Amino acid sequence: MTDDNDRAAPHGDEEYRCGYVALVGRPNVGKSTLMNRILGQKLSIVTAKPQTTRQRIAGIKTGSEGQIIYIDTPGIHLAARRALNRYMNRIARASFHEVDLILFLVEAGRWTKQDEHVARSLQSVEAPVWLVINKIDLVSNKSKLLRFLNEEVKADRFAEVFLIAAKSGDGVEDLEQKVLQSLPFSRPFYDEDQFTDRSERFLAAELIREQLMMRLHQELPYALTVEVEEFKRQDGTLRIGAIIWVERKGQKQIVIGKGGDVMKYVGTKARLALQELFDEKVFVRMWVKVSRDWSDNERALRQFGYDDQN
Repeated sequence: MTDDNDRAAPHGDEEYRCGYVALVGRPNVGKSTLMNRILGQKLSIVTAKPQTTRQRIAGIKTGSEGQIIYIDTPGIHLAARRALNRYMNRIARASFHEVDLILFLVEAGRWTKQDEHVARSLQSVEAPVWLVINKIDLVSNKSKLLRFLNEEVKADRFAEVFLIAAKSGDGVEDLEQKVLQSLPFSRPFYDEDQFTDRSERFLAAELIREQLMMRLHQELPYALTVEVEEFKRQDGTLRIGAIIWVERKGQKQIVIGKGGDVMKYVGTKARLALQELFDEKVFVRMWVKVSRDWSDNERALRQFGYDDQN
């Protein structure tokens, strides 16, 4: 990520630290929730549906002692049948080799074939791998949690083990402090007021997609994506024009809803979320278009921003 010579110089203080930390794991273990908790603000979108995170996104936490760049990654899954799923796996795995530390998140009391698949994939990486057991607040019997760690997870194969509840914040501050202490001495890589490496346009598309995923059910959320076509500030208002892409004509009508009720609901919710993020007045326009089987088409994926370089 950075030349060693750049990292040798401290930030006006020989004790300043800076580095990259990847959050990895199967879908729905709380990676995005943890990053939002650490940053103290909404960056990665979060829903109850697996595979909500589709692209790598950096969250930058700058303090007086150091700067940590957390990399939120898509959930790694075994059934990668479509091009979009394969893309997400590639993006997540690429982060294994581009960071100073890996936080491997799993769900307390639940160890799946996908978890084991990720664990074995991490055995060959050079960066230290810390096991982070999330959602411990959902396990009332702590003796069961101990058996889970020893017998199912085999926690002794990881450099460190942490127990947290990302949603409530339990254990997160201690994890943050340990992460900072493990990073190299270095000047910061980003300005202290920068909290992500992603553009405002990207964040707008993600917030709109989040509202669509929360409003719609079953498989449709995975068949849609959002492309922001217009993003400009004019007369004191941030104007955003977004295209919602689906794969079938029938899906288009579902997204629009009866009498346009789904679009109205999503538009209102997205506008409020965008105003909170950007702290300004926002006007949102949305259209629904069809791109047949876009999620299994490499060319369409690149058009919609799913590029391995991102």
